[in-house]
Order: sequence, then structure tokens, then C-alpha cells
Amino acid sequence: MSGKSQPVQSEALGALRVQIDSIDQQLLSLLNQRARVAEQVGELKRHEGTPFFRPDRVAQVIEKIQHANQGPLLNQHVAAIWREIMSACLALETPQRVAVLGPEGTFCEQAAIEFFGSAANLIYCSSFDEVFHATAAGTAQFGVVGVENSTEGVVARSLDLFLRSPVHVVGEVSLLVRHNLLRQTNSLDGIEVVMAHPQALAQCQGWLSQHLPHAERRAVSSNAEGARLAATNPAWAALASERAAAQFGLHIVAHAIQDEAYNRTRFAVICLPQTLAMPPASGRDCTSIVVSVPNRPGAVHDLLVPLKSNGVSMTRFESRPAKSGQWEYYFYIDIAGHPSQANVAAALQELQGLCAYYKVLGAYPVSE
Repeated sequence: MSGKSQPVQSEALGALRVQIDSIDQQLLSLLNQRARVAEQVGELKRHEGTPFFRPDRVAQVIEKIQHANQGPLLNQHVAAIWREIMSACLALETPQRVAVLGPEGTFCEQAAIEFFGSAANLIYCSSFDEVFHATAAGTAQFGVVGVENSTEGVVARSLDLFLRSPVHVVGEVSLLVRHNLLRQTNSLDGIEVVMAHPQALAQCQGWLSQHLPHAERRAVSSNAEGARLAATNPAWAALASERAAAQFGLHIVAHAIQDEAYNRTRFAVICLPQTLAMPPASGRDCTSIVVSVPNRPGAVHDLLVPLKSNGVSMTRFESRPAKSGQWEYYFYIDIAGHPSQANVAAALQELQGLCAYYKVLGAYPVSE
């Protein structure tokens, strides 16, 4: 009985594989057909001088495809597939140069790929300072920088850099961050130094105190840089991504050791206004501003009045010292909505009248 069923099953499997091969050929033909049309779009954009990359257009296409999806593919997987298709087609029009924190294997790199697709031309920088500089100088068309972590709060250096940089925010990526302990050998024994970005060390301090209490915690420019260094010394370990482990040939000694299981980091996508203007309203937007107020009683409280009176919700409020020696502060505020909405525009206009310093950092769709 079993001898007869096995050939039947093998024949059925073979027939299905032939069917899949035929569908793959059809898909390839259609993808190349799409790419040729995308090349024509690129020529028109080049002639008109319009931006090649428009994240709002990417979002619209993906949303339309997801709405039409009848399964069994999940919408999140459909979105990932179409983002890669559009990224590959865009690379035929003009490759997007994107500055990220390096080396290869950082969460910043992962966020950039999630936003632009893997066909983007990534430029690896040693610090967020370099990412801002490369983007402002035109070496890169876009940059991706970390701005906030759900466990440790804001990335202060990024906030400070926004003050003196001409770039603005045109998008964001919210990334689930899992820190892994990486090492040359698959053991906790003999680890003398654990290296990572200061934020990652802080996010894993409970686990490190329990399992490696005597190991030195050494801050480096990025988690991937820590992984690169760990690959050079058997007594060193790093906190980094699975991508970094594969990149530098390291063992994952312990998985997901961050103290908070739901550990997310927000990354901002930045560019010069002439590269890409403020994206149009999507219906789910965030407007980021930075302000300072005269040093007088009630000045900070007064900032909130225009928001309340116009029915605008504030989603984030952070302060950073102005470094003037006068105990003055800059306030970074995120509000729900887009400046094209009447109530948001009214609130911002009233708010600007109260401020000694006022700058819109960007308005962009909220990352899911």
C-alpha cells in the first residue's frame, strides 16, 4: 500500500513544482514589464525635475495592494514584497544614496532598508554627526538617525544636531530592537569586555548585571562596530543584531537579552527640503517642532495653551539645555496632525508668536 502511494505523491509534488516554475516565469516577465514602465517614469521625472523618491507614493501603492489582497499571503508580507519591487524599480530610475550609522549590521541600516528597500545605496557613517553632515552636504540624498527608544528615551545627540542642521524629517521607522550577545565562541565563559552603543548597554543592564557582573561595559560608536571589534578578540563580546552576527561571523551566545521585551527605537528619515519637500497629509501624521521661550514664569505652560484651544494632541515633549550658560532650554514637541490641517496650522501660528526660537523639524506619516 505504502509502495503505491509514494510514487503517486511524488508525481503530484512534481506537477506542483512545474506549476510553480511556470508561475515564477510569468512573475519575472511581469516584474520586468513593470521595471520598463518605471524607467519611462524616471525619464519623465528627470525631464520635469520632480523628485524620484516619494515615500507617500510608495505608501499609497502598498496600501492599495494590501486592500486588494485576498490571501493567503499576509498583508505585512505583501507590503515587504512590494517595497522591494518598488525599490528595485527606483534603482533603475536613480539609485537612492542613504547615509546610515555603520558599519554593516546596525539597526540603523535595518531601518533604512525597511524604509527604502534593499536596492538603496547605503553610505556607512561612524556617527550620527556624520549622517547629518553627509545628508546636509549632498553626499547622501537621505539619512536615517535614531531619535527615541521606548526604554531609554530620546537619543540626545540627534536632537541637538537638528538645531543647527538644514535638514528636515520626511518619514520615520519604528523598529522592534532585539539585542543579542555575540562572540567568537558559543560560551559565556571568559568574557572580559562587552561592547555596544551606550543606548544598547543601558537597555541590557539588568541581564548584564546578572550574567556578566564582572565584565567591563565599553561604549562604542554603534552595536555593529562592537560586533566588528568582538570578532578580533576572543575575550570580547558585543550586543548587536542577528544581521551583525552573520556579517562578522560571530556566535549568538544569548538571544534577545534587552531588559524590556517590547523594546522599540524610532528612526527619523531626513533630507534637505530641496531634495524632498514636506510630504502631503496622509491622515496619520506627526509634526515635530523645536522651540525656546523667554525665561519668565509660566512661559512653558503658555506653550500648551494654543494646542489645547485648537484641539491638537501633543504626543511628545522633551527638553534639552541650550548650552548658553543661562539655564535656558530648547523644547522638542511632537503633535498629532499635519500643518495643512486648519486646527494644526492655527495652533502652530499661535505657538510661534510665543517663542523666542521656533523651527518645524518636519511633518511625516506615523510609522506603524
